[in-house]
Amino acid sequence: MSNAFDIGFRSQETELIDRTVPVEGEIPEWLSGTLLRNGPGKFEVDDSKLRHWFDGFAMVRAYDFTDGDIEYSNRFLRTESYADALAGRASGQFATDTSGLAKIRSWLGQLGPPAATDNANVHVAEIDGELVAQTEVPRWVTFDPETLNTQGTFEFVDEFEPDMTTAHLVEDPDTGALFGHALSFGRTHEYHLFRIPDGQRRREVVTSIPTDNPAYVHSIGVSKNHLILVETPLQIDILRSLSPFREGFFDLLEWDENGPTTVCVLDRETGDTVARGRTEGFFTFHTVNAYDDDQEVVVDLVAFADPSIVEGLSFEMLEKEGFDGVAQGRLIRLRIGQDGNITTRRLYNGGIELPVVPRAVKTKPYRYAYGQATDRPGANGLVKIDTERGTAREWWERDTYVEEPCVVQRPDAETEDDGVVLAPALDVEAERSKLLLFDCETLELQATAHLPQHEPFGFHGRFFDSFDRASPR
Repeated sequence: MSNAFDIGFRSQETELIDRTVPVEGEIPEWLSGTLLRNGPGKFEVDDSKLRHWFDGFAMVRAYDFTDGDIEYSNRFLRTESYADALAGRASGQFATDTSGLAKIRSWLGQLGPPAATDNANVHVAEIDGELVAQTEVPRWVTFDPETLNTQGTFEFVDEFEPDMTTAHLVEDPDTGALFGHALSFGRTHEYHLFRIPDGQRRREVVTSIPTDNPAYVHSIGVSKNHLILVETPLQIDILRSLSPFREGFFDLLEWDENGPTTVCVLDRETGDTVARGRTEGFFTFHTVNAYDDDQEVVVDLVAFADPSIVEGLSFEMLEKEGFDGVAQGRLIRLRIGQDGNITTRRLYNGGIELPVVPRAVKTKPYRYAYGQATDRPGANGLVKIDTERGTAREWWERDTYVEEPCVVQRPDAETEDDGVVLAPALDVEAERSKLLLFDCETLELQATAHLPQHEPFGFHGRFFDSFDRASPR
């Protein structure tokens, strides 16, 4: 068992509010706002470890930047799932469900699977002026921007009721609209592509696509004119979901070794299918960006040869092999023609995950992608990839595990990489976390904020200029 595993997946029960943290180096004067991140903070129920990283109970973390200082806060979401955990149960998580006879009684009473979890531990978003913690089922949770206190379930005002939904809403930086996807199960299963207009809490379904074999889709591509659904051969066995003896969504996933990956390009306004093509099967969690290029649509994403990454992040596998046994993702570019022809090109030879681009270039042609560099023993690094030249800058430090970066452009920036990259990191030697601040252009480390405790490995976050209007960057 590696040291990184011991500390990065160790529960953090201490909650802090507005704790000023020491900073080495200088924070730019123009950097003002809050980096909000989401991820698991607790991995046990009684004395039993959960089965998977994705099961951990949600903890929101905030880094407030004001006049060169940083204040740190963290707080668990007080959800039904969290209350169950404190009571010794883990109900309906990704790979863990220990509710036993209560689950079976619930299943028999409903003639169907138990209710979805409200453990919103994946991402954060601003919807209609509220800050929302998200997960992959439609039980999202609102929280207070100042105290991080849980405020309750977020309610849309539409009648759309999917069974699964995205935790990766993609914002159009020009209109403020958010785009996502959802999945409904029934006699005919359906993918739904939807938009949330800026300042509203109503989902508008752009189109619905029937499918006999729904795939696990974590994120979609969004360009100025199109929505792109990447359907990998990691399928969801719906009939198995009816069993009261399964232990979470993880048990429903099946990989079709001979199945292709299908890419469907849809008109963003009408929902009409513009192109549909197939390529050799691969698995993906995260789309980096998408844009329109003459008669083609370009989608950049992190691809895996198969879905072994999902099992590799289970605690059983991590205890055996550590991060060295986790599959490496590769940054690739798909070009989809109107005839459905797909060409593929690798943009970076190293391992990468948790990719991001500056907010201003989302849905548009862009040059630089940033991400967690993953293929060096004893550390995770940071990488900046020049997608035009095919080159990369990397930053590494031994015993330091960098998490998802966040790019914040300087106000009135004239170039794409004028700004800073914020990256939380775990120092396994010190058994504490820190926030690293890099120059966006050179990837030189400018400042380090030392936290008073360790943060368990988290997932995703966004930078907000102001909580008055909760405008993301």
